[in-house]
Amino acid sequence: MTSTRVAAIDCGTNSIRLLVADVDSAGRLTELDRRMEVVRLGQGVDRTGELAPEALDRTLAATRRYAEAIAGTGAERVRFVATSATRDARNRAAFFDGVRDLLGVDVEVISGQEEAQLSFRGATGAVAGAHAGPYLVVDLGGGSTELVLGTGSVDASFSMDVGSVRMTERHLRSDPPSAAEVEAARADVRAHLDAAADVVPLGRTTTLVGLAGSITTVTAHALGLTEYRRDRVDQAELPVETVLASCDALVAAPRAARLRMGFLHPGRVDVIAAGALVWSEVVRRVTADVAATGGSLTSVVTSERDILDGIALSMA
Repeated sequence: MTSTRVAAIDCGTNSIRLLVADVDSAGRLTELDRRMEVVRLGQGVDRTGELAPEALDRTLAATRRYAEAIAGTGAERVRFVATSATRDARNRAAFFDGVRDLLGVDVEVISGQEEAQLSFRGATGAVAGAHAGPYLVVDLGGGSTELVLGTGSVDASFSMDVGSVRMTERHLRSDPPSAAEVEAARADVRAHLDAAADVVPLGRTTTLVGLAGSITTVTAHALGLTEYRRDRVDQAELPVETVLASCDALVAAPRAARLRMGFLHPGRVDVIAAGALVWSEVVRRVTADVAATGGSLTSVVTSERDILDGIALSMA
């Protein structure tokens, strides 16, 4: 069976990630290298509409390191995908030029709809064997959150302008966040979920699957990890009550306490409260909508397989 070596880069609002993998003709993915750096490309974009010079410098420096890593792998195809922060930035041409100079490929600024489809493909490839559909895949990023419902393919999707960086900058300014800030942020998320529910029938969910750094961090907290362990977090299934308790604990924790959490990446310390808040509101809303249809959602699945895997599979 033939395989293609590919390099996939996902550049979001908070982090930039690389996956080098061999993908065979049956769509099976063999991971060779996976890495992540927090660069906060979306710093201030919600307020200014532009990429900050220091954020651009951090992101291009990480891209340079990725280009050097890719050069030694013999990857036949490279795809660089950018999402929420870049969609919103007026000065994104400087970013595009820098990436092209370093990697020799163009940045693809994908729509929320394509982001949802890639996340769904990446996540459900690992989840489908152990859990029943329909799946609601939630990809909670720094600037946006994608909600994607389907089984073998996508039935409905919606992209909310809600994420860990965006909500931190918009609402959570105190340490720890004040009750008024938390309530304003929750109201904001709930309004977006109301709009999402008009498009995505959340009550049809059989398996709720969470992706990306905020959700994997909440899962690490819920598992009681003292350091981050991808093998424990990936495919973890936790009771809804346990997930919500960890979300609430992270929202309430002061920065000094978050710094002592060995599982928490330093680049997420300042935004995890907002990420956990968004996830808690999604879990509560989906659980309620499932119950309203006569069903019961009692657990949540976390996947380390996400949009990055979907990008890699798209090149095979």
